[in-house]
Amino acid sequence: MSPGKQASESEAAAPMAAGARLESMRRRVRLSRLAVLTAIAAGPVALCVAVASTRTTVQAATPSKPTAVRTSAVAADPGGYAQLFVSVWLRSRADDATSAQARLAQSIAPDVDLPAPAPAAQSKPESVTAVRSAQRAGGTWSVTVAAQYADGSVRYYAVPVAADPAGASFTVTGAPGVVAGPVRAEVPKSSYGVTVPAGDLSSAVGEFLAAYLTGAGEVDRYLAPGVKLSAVSPAPYAVVSVEEVSAGEEVAAAEKVPADGTAVRVLVQVEALDSSGRWPLGYELTLKARSGRWEVAALESGTAQDGGAR
Repeated sequence: MSPGKQASESEAAAPMAAGARLESMRRRVRLSRLAVLTAIAAGPVALCVAVASTRTTVQAATPSKPTAVRTSAVAADPGGYAQLFVSVWLRSRADDATSAQARLAQSIAPDVDLPAPAPAAQSKPESVTAVRSAQRAGGTWSVTVAAQYADGSVRYYAVPVAADPAGASFTVTGAPGVVAGPVRAEVPKSSYGVTVPAGDLSSAVGEFLAAYLTGAGEVDRYLAPGVKLSAVSPAPYAVVSVEEVSAGEEVAAAEKVPADGTAVRVLVQVEALDSSGRWPLGYELTLKARSGRWEVAALESGTAQDGGAR
């Protein structure tokens, strides 16, 4: 076939192909209309099926709602405010209301009268400390404050304090009342019930505390790998000696160092000496066994009664 004839046939085929595609599209539209009309005649259920079959619906995923995080403001403890008031109130006099102490007391508690101590009375405390704060309804508090005097006596005062909703401001709302001091709490049984004899563990503890408190040697050589602990600086004591070691685990009292990774908790009572005297001290430590020796894994803080790491 000649090139000219092939070109003429291809030119003729192009509009024919376009027409075929157009006719195919028209046929699909007619069929879709027919399906919808048939579904309408058949009922609403069929209509839903027909609509679903004739088109594809892409529905965007509904974004999940952010989780609401409720935070409640922690009420500020007015213990320090009550402590300041008792300190200046006890140092004020009704016959000298213009003194700095009296003016400060009146600014903190405008409706509270100043005391009127006798000239020779012991009214000025050596120290004043807030020892307990109890929150009440309506933004009010009762703060117990201890005043210690030069003769060693202690007097406790209950101070009523009002706080604003934000806990940003306080007012002493009434005169302080003298109350009995807090009772002594019952001490729980110590979890360090195993007595550790003289041996590898007590020696390791003694050497570590000597380095920690007197600067005798490097602290790092007594620490487990990865533990960071700096000695007290400047060194407060000249000599530290171990008086008693108690442990929470029986393995701490063994004659030989146990397998690597074995951990024990110990309570160490020591005696520290400096130029001003002798000082009994206590430390909670966690030690781990490694390569036939005990190493300090942690110097615990807090009370020595519960024996837990904090």
